[in-house]
Amino acid sequence: MGASVGGQLRVGRVYRYASSKDPEPADLDGYPNFYHVTHSPNLNRAQLDAGVNGMAKVEAPDGPRRPAILIRSSPWKAGSEQTPWHDVFNMDSGHVRYFGDHKAGMSVAPGTTTGNAALLEDFAAHQGRTPEQRAASTPLLLFRTVSRSGKTKGHVEFCGLGVIERAERLVQWGGPEHTTFINYVYDIALIDLTNEDDEVCWEWIHSRRDESVSDERALGLAPRAWREWVLHGNSALPRLRRRVARAKVTKVPEQRPKAATTEAKDLELIYKYFDGRKHDFEAVASAVAARVLRGTGNSYLEGWLTRRSGDGGADFVGRLDLGSGLAGTSLVVLGQAKCVKPDSLITAEQIARVVARLRRGWIGVYVTTGAYSVAAQTEMVEDQYPIVLINGLDLVQALRSMARDDHGGDLTACIEHILSGRETAVTNRRPEEILLE
Repeated sequence: MGASVGGQLRVGRVYRYASSKDPEPADLDGYPNFYHVTHSPNLNRAQLDAGVNGMAKVEAPDGPRRPAILIRSSPWKAGSEQTPWHDVFNMDSGHVRYFGDHKAGMSVAPGTTTGNAALLEDFAAHQGRTPEQRAASTPLLLFRTVSRSGKTKGHVEFCGLGVIERAERLVQWGGPEHTTFINYVYDIALIDLTNEDDEVCWEWIHSRRDESVSDERALGLAPRAWREWVLHGNSALPRLRRRVARAKVTKVPEQRPKAATTEAKDLELIYKYFDGRKHDFEAVASAVAARVLRGTGNSYLEGWLTRRSGDGGADFVGRLDLGSGLAGTSLVVLGQAKCVKPDSLITAEQIARVVARLRRGWIGVYVTTGAYSVAAQTEMVEDQYPIVLINGLDLVQALRSMARDDHGGDLTACIEHILSGRETAVTNRRPEEILLE
């Protein structure tokens, strides 16, 4: 039984990742056995023991080829001294933001750690200019650790097949010395697997591990969208990216932190901090909007805060840049900040006031400590309002992520830094002037 090639990895399915590393049986404790699904007879086992797990290269007919890189993210480690970063998995929109493996206190160069070296090499290959170069590049198989039965280890969820779009050096905070260090972060596009029923067949990876199989022959077993990407390159990613068509209305309880959680305490702290000084909240709302919009790989410029008007129309201005040069454009971002009790609801009328001030080429961002009513969201979807809604839970998660990255997890210090260190001026300038900067 153990001699056959593994099966299919299905997006969203949880697999048992047992310490025994045995491919049999096919199911363990009610979950598919990871080692059974990824089994390659007479070859080393696929591993997820590290964050970045690059399979050994083979000498294929077309030259050296790495069969796959398996990436594992462990959300339960996020914010710790050794793992201060917070990976972002937006599977519905086909985007993953993954931090490399350089850590505080390491003496080696950031790009030479095992994980970063493999991903940077793959990033260069993913930028290949010819189909032949891209056919030899390494597919990324992404997983994240999930908790089951109160345990944080032993189960992983398959999150999809990826291509690296961008690699960026950045400064992070962490380690027992509470110091800064350099690391890499990768923006990864998840490839559409609709044609394969949201599955990746292990036979494709197995063929890439066979040194007698050419790149072209192995490519014949790849998912359709991957073959399209190999043929056309990164210019095809917008149409090949994974998208999940689902209702765009989020229930009110899902917009709020669960009671008695750290996030609920954080939201209450934020509300009380700005109660009676709501105008100061606009600076934090502007910073959070920038964090959220940049989090999907976009280029965003914070502009300025507007003077108090009391009309609920606009509190801050920013600019969203898409593309570059002649192939790019910029959008004016008009922001509204609303610091209300966490159990409050934002109505359709309140959102409509922001939308009414938008011109062609402008979008709105609404940031609140509360939640958006179902009626407000339904009207936004039906009327196709060009506006981004950031609720109380989104706000807390963004601020907490900023606090972990730059302030050792101190949320109050993060807020005070935003208020005291911002260069954004309060002004009466016209929003469209942001396009000139």
